[in-house]
Amino acid sequence: MTGNFHHKLVIIGSGPAGLSAGLYAARAELQPVLFTGMTLHGQASLTHTIENYPGFPDGVGGESLGVLFQQQAEKFGTSIVYDQVTGVDLSQRPFTISTYSQVYTADTLIITTGASPRHLNVPGENELTGRGVSYCATCDGWFFKDKHVAVVGGGDSALEEALFLTRYVKSVVIIHRRDALRAGQILENRAKNNEKISFLFNSVVTEINGEAAVTHLKVKSTMSGETQEMPIEGVFIFIGHIPNSTIFGNQILMNNNGYIIVDQRMRTNVDGVFAAGEVADPHYRQVITSAGMGAAAAIEAVRYLDNQ
Repeated sequence: MTGNFHHKLVIIGSGPAGLSAGLYAARAELQPVLFTGMTLHGQASLTHTIENYPGFPDGVGGESLGVLFQQQAEKFGTSIVYDQVTGVDLSQRPFTISTYSQVYTADTLIITTGASPRHLNVPGENELTGRGVSYCATCDGWFFKDKHVAVVGGGDSALEEALFLTRYVKSVVIIHRRDALRAGQILENRAKNNEKISFLFNSVVTEINGEAAVTHLKVKSTMSGETQEMPIEGVFIFIGHIPNSTIFGNQILMNNNGYIIVDQRMRTNVDGVFAAGEVADPHYRQVITSAGMGAAAAIEAVRYLDNQ
């Protein structure tokens, strides 16, 4: 395929990794094309305030940071396509990338598809999603004004979202399966000093109940096995993420959890295909590390094309 549908470099994903890759590739005059996917600017855009990205001592909104990333990438020549990639064929060159609206080909590919929230997979979760079950406090917190809610999880995201919810809700109980949090100390201190937040350790949610909306949870102790019912009007789930890698099937090497395996230079096992950000990062999952991986992937794509 020729013309406007063939490109030197295609980037899949519009989070910090994808847009950083776009910036670096565009400055190298590759004229990259970036497909945004369904979540514009990635999971980071759903975070109310990002306090650990350098250059913003007072913090920056996730959505605002995503807009800045995009403006800078576009300024240097990245073409942003608001479409979802539905399939990829890496078996022949050029690579084929299918979207809802068109089929494209590319000499090189950078995968920055990110990760999606992990579900509890308990009764009531799917049925009550959007009716009291949420995976984004920034998106939905306002709807729970003056209500009693639960946050499931014990990492940075769980505590950040719990603290954000205290703007609206009467109370937040953080339910965590272990006896200690996994979040950073600053966040832990803030949460423990917030009078609206309480903690239920060594506990797991086994059921989410309600008819038209969430009314209560069933919670089991991981120590005694005893179950209790908690009257709750909303539950926010932050127990990690699953890499968005299924569209690549068996065409590319992944670990047992679906994370794309890359070397120190962001190269996958397929020549000319690179990956960056949370789809290839089971360890750090930070905006700054995703952006750095994206920049590295673009630099390597430039070198790869120069050597062809």
